[in-house]
Amino acid sequence: MTRAQQILMAVALATVAGLGAGAGWLLLRDGASAALVPADFGQGDYRLETTTGAPFTQDSLTGQPSLVFFGFTHCPDVCPTTLGDIMGWRDALGPRAEDLRISMVSVDPERDRPEVLAAYLGWLPGAVGVTGEPAQSLKAQQAFRVFARKVPLDGGDYTMDHSSSVLVFNAEGAFVTHIPYQSPPETALARIAQAME
Repeated sequence: MTRAQQILMAVALATVAGLGAGAGWLLLRDGASAALVPADFGQGDYRLETTTGAPFTQDSLTGQPSLVFFGFTHCPDVCPTTLGDIMGWRDALGPRAEDLRISMVSVDPERDRPEVLAAYLGWLPGAVGVTGEPAQSLKAQQAFRVFARKVPLDGGDYTMDHSSSVLVFNAEGAFVTHIPYQSPPETALARIAQAME
């Protein structure tokens, strides 16, 4: 299997496994009620660092509506596509986008140091990267019920399988809904509006 085929296989597995890994993530499948999601969704004792040097903890979800996305800078297509979608949502929101916090939490903290994430996200206004020690990254993944795992590639390299939905929280830090990968803009904007009411 070529490297390109391995990466495509990893992305396909991420989409399937990300939706099906763990009962908590199954609650987020399209059509599921947010009322079924545990009240502590996104809560936990994780402590990561943002690309602005601020700590990222459960308290980081409060104060304004938030979009939280788990990804990594070496992602071949899911992550850049999602970030492009988020840019489109920001443009459609106009001035209201200033009220929306956007955080990309790395599932690959070994490679995604703060300066790497900062460069990766520099073109997306209002977005911050989040990373930290692998143990803290794992705690955050568990708190947000996301799936991530390393997939070895030829030559000692690797990619990551990971959940691909964008998670939406209101200003109180409560989970509202999720936006599945490549949702139509009108669906995404309606879900963001729920958190901004």
